[in-house]
Amino acid sequence: MSHLLSPRSQRGVTLIVGLIMLLLLTLVIGSAFTLSGTSLKSVGNMQARDESIAAANIAIEQVVSSPFTTSPGAESIDVDINNDGVRDYTVQIATPVCISESEVPAVVIGKESGIRAGVVTPDSQWSTVWAISAQVTDPASGALATIRSGVRVLLTEAQKNTVCP
Repeated sequence: MSHLLSPRSQRGVTLIVGLIMLLLLTLVIGSAFTLSGTSLKSVGNMQARDESIAAANIAIEQVVSSPFTTSPGAESIDVDINNDGVRDYTVQIATPVCISESEVPAVVIGKESGIRAGVVTPDSQWSTVWAISAQVTDPASGALATIRSGVRVLLTEAQKNTVCP
């Protein structure tokens, strides 16, 4: 005679297996929820970082498009990144620094005409390289982004002597 378990003795095992499966399903759902929240924070931080970098680049472009070589100085620039009329970021621009200069050789096209290639001025021309640094703090997260940029500016010798030591 074979020993078969009666249906009455199997009822407890089914309940235990069902509870274990329910516990595993709860753990998987909880892990997925936590992982999605972490991913959302990462994406939000990347967006804030990219906006901060864009604000710093906008401020640097404003400085470069101004006559900053006449009297270089530190300044603070307000940036409205989304064009809603409200300041989103305040960018701190450090004093632009002239890091190198080299004389631009005059190329004479014709000896009789005295025409030089490029800019025609009686004063010699100097190619100067400037370092511009911008710092912006994200108001929401407090994260700090620093952007450094270089720009080449053509100056006369008198201008160069004034701003490039």
